[in-house]
Amino acid sequence: MFAFVVAAVFLLLFGAGVLRDRRRFGNAVYLGLAVTFLGIGLLFGIDEARPGLAETVMVLVLLVLGLGPVVLAGLLCANGVKMIRKEGRRPANLLALLAGLGMFGVMALTVTAVVTRSRILGVLTGTTLLVLGYVSFLFLCFVGYAYLYGRMRIRRDADYVVVLGSGLIGGRRVPPLLASRLDRGREVYEKLAARGGDAPVLITSGGQGPDEALPESHAMADYLTDRGFPAEAVVREDRSRTTEENMLFSKELMERDRPGSSCVIVTNNFHAFRAALMARRAGVDGQVVGSPTAAYFWPSATIREFAAVFLQYKVVNLGICLTLVVLGALTWFLR
Repeated sequence: MFAFVVAAVFLLLFGAGVLRDRRRFGNAVYLGLAVTFLGIGLLFGIDEARPGLAETVMVLVLLVLGLGPVVLAGLLCANGVKMIRKEGRRPANLLALLAGLGMFGVMALTVTAVVTRSRILGVLTGTTLLVLGYVSFLFLCFVGYAYLYGRMRIRRDADYVVVLGSGLIGGRRVPPLLASRLDRGREVYEKLAARGGDAPVLITSGGQGPDEALPESHAMADYLTDRGFPAEAVVREDRSRTTEENMLFSKELMERDRPGSSCVIVTNNFHAFRAALMARRAGVDGQVVGSPTAAYFWPSATIREFAAVFLQYKVVNLGICLTLVVLGALTWFLR
C-alpha cells in the first residue's frame, strides 16, 4: 500500500510539472519514480492473486532480469556494427557498439566475482552495478519521457517555425537527415497557416562551417523554395554553429520582428527532448517537434543525447555516482 501512495505522489508531481513546463527533465524523473513504485507495489501485491499467477510473474521477471541484458547487449553490438558500416567510424557512431561491449564486460566481471568469490571483485562489481543502476534508471526516464514529449500535440498559436540545421553534404547539399527536418517544418508551417490570421514565418537556422561553401540556413531555404515554398515566408539565421546558438540567434530574430512571439522548433525526433531543454534554458517560448529518422540511427543518437543531458546536470549526477563509489569503497574497508 505504501508503494502505491508514493507512486501517486510522484504521479501528481509529474502532472504538476507538465502543466508548469513540459520542457523539464524533472518531469521525466517524476514519471520514472511513479512507474517504479507502482511496479514495486504490484510485485508485493502479487501474493494475493490467484494460485499460479505469482509464480508465473516471478519467472517472467527473472527471465527479463537474466536474459534481458544479454539480448540488449547483443542488439546494441549488432546495431553498432551496422552504424559503422553506414555512417563511418566517427566517435559518435561507436556509442551503441561501446555500450553493448561494456554490458558484456560488466556481465563477465559479475560472473568472475561469483565464481572466484573474491571480496575485492565482489565489492567492485556491486559498486559498478549501483552506478550503472542509477545511470540506467535516468536513461529509461529520458527515453520514456522523450517518447511522450514527441507525441504531444503541436501548439496552434505559434508565430514562427524554426528548423535547426545539421550540416551539409559536400559543403553545399542538404543531406537526408536535414531534408527530413525541412519537410517536417513545412508540414508544421502549413498547419499553422491554415488556422487563419497572421501567417507564420519559417526560420532556417544554421551558420557556415569551416568545410561548407555557404551557410546551412541558405542551403535549407533554397531546398524549400526550390520545392515551391514561398520565399517571402523564409528568414535565414546564418550565424549559429551550435544548437544553443540556433536557439539564441533565432530568438533575436523573432523578438526583433514580433516581440513576445512563440514558435515551434523542428529537429529530428531523437533530438527533440534535449532541444526542448535547451530552448527552455535559452528563454525561447517554443515547443519542439521531431521529424522521422532511420531506425538504425536511433540507438547511438539516443545514447549521445542522453549523455549530453546527463552532463548538463553533471554536479548532481556525478555527485551521486561518486557517492555510490565511496559507499562501495567503505564497504570493502569496513568488512
